[in-house]
Amino acid sequence: MEEIEFILDSAKEQMNSAIKHLESSFSKIRAGRANPQMLDNVSFDYYGVLTPLSQASNINTPDAKTISIQPWDKSVLDFIEKAIIDANIGFNPMNNGDMIIINVPPLTEERRIQLVKQAKSETENAKVSIRNARRDANDELKKLDGVSEDILKDSEVEVQNLTNSFTLKIDEFFTKKEEEILKV
Repeated sequence: MEEIEFILDSAKEQMNSAIKHLESSFSKIRAGRANPQMLDNVSFDYYGVLTPLSQASNINTPDAKTISIQPWDKSVLDFIEKAIIDANIGFNPMNNGDMIIINVPPLTEERRIQLVKQAKSETENAKVSIRNARRDANDELKKLDGVSEDILKDSEVEVQNLTNSFTLKIDEFFTKKEEEILKV
């Protein structure tokens, strides 16, 4: 029985991991409001080392449409500005000599539809991870020796119930994100 509990806990952990990854992916999909995480994938050359922006500066959102970046070393302002432009994330940074200010442009309808498609794709990836965790758990259950068929069937039903509940969570996250993206 301990083996079954371990397999179920492992499956649940994998499914939780898929949800966390989805939340992280969704946080990077902008929905019109400025968010420091929009710059998570931006890195720049800092004395020969490719450095994430967040490790060399303070990134704030003074209001819903603005991101401010204040590097600890002002000599890298031009490198940061170039890295943001090169990242091709649709931002036009302004360097005032002290910090970089980004005005987050409003989303066009076409861009909103693209973002919903991107969110849908991330949702499908999360569902695939959930199904893979279910498959792995069921495979591990079938490998167990000395377990009655009834207990095995009950365990498989429990794995399926876990799968259903996590899939439902994913669908709820997507619905919420879709509303957020499409809200003008």
